[in-house]
Amino acid sequence: MKTLVLGASGQLGQCLKAVATERAITYLDFPDEKEGNILDVAGLKELFAKVKPQFVINCAAYTAVDKAEDEIEVCRLVNKNGAANIAMLCKEFEATLIHISTDFVFEGSVVELLKEDDVAKPISMYGLTKLEGEEAVVTTLPAHYILRTSWLYSQFANNFVKTMLKLGAEREELSIIADQIGSPTYAIDLAAAILDIIESGENKYGIYHYSNEGAISWFDFAQAIFDISGTQVKVNPIPTSAYPTRAARPKFSVMDKSKIKSAFGMEVPYWRASLVKCIHALQVLK
Repeated sequence: MKTLVLGASGQLGQCLKAVATERAITYLDFPDEKEGNILDVAGLKELFAKVKPQFVINCAAYTAVDKAEDEIEVCRLVNKNGAANIAMLCKEFEATLIHISTDFVFEGSVVELLKEDDVAKPISMYGLTKLEGEEAVVTTLPAHYILRTSWLYSQFANNFVKTMLKLGAEREELSIIADQIGSPTYAIDLAAAILDIIESGENKYGIYHYSNEGAISWFDFAQAIFDISGTQVKVNPIPTSAYPTRAARPKFSVMDKSKIKSAFGMEVPYWRASLVKCIHALQVLK
């Protein structure tokens, strides 16, 4: 089950390495950014020919949500064209693609659990280009899994948990948005789910939602981070209107995960239990 991981140096790529190490898995190949450049079709084809993957996991993405509003061309190159390049080569080399997408493909204006077949209506350039990437995969390659996830964090790379711990150690008071509701996702759990899909032997291709269980606001998330880590800082809830950003965010983007749980007999951890594990891992790393 030789598996090629693109975007290996990013947060999810590092989590895949960690889970693979823990499980003593040896079938993953982690090329560096130059060798695994998803915009270099000729170079990527050489990599596919060398590795001969049965599976390809695409973790590579442009994820700077606010900058994407001004760097539209670069964002689209990575999120749409890059995904199309990978899907094309997966088809040529008869590999199955696991492509990572986002809850930001939804508008998020209605308080209902989001299902995979709900109409996608992004409200940011990041969300739009990720949806275009999904469409490129679907139209090019039948053998695909698209996993939409949300609020990704871990002990690796930059993310909300690490930012909150840093700010909480520096300041006495923080103001955090309380009217955007979603589900945090521990990237270690997502990495484990990806490997479970590969090892399942199933061919239940399609779009799936995966995040940790539960629904909270960013304010709730920050409060939990400080509570679990023992950080003493006052947290004030504020509305989105009090913290304007370049890109709009979904107000409610809690995804229904019943499809992936049913298809693969998967148990999805509750968000707080996973946050405890992450903070423990970060404390061990200190």
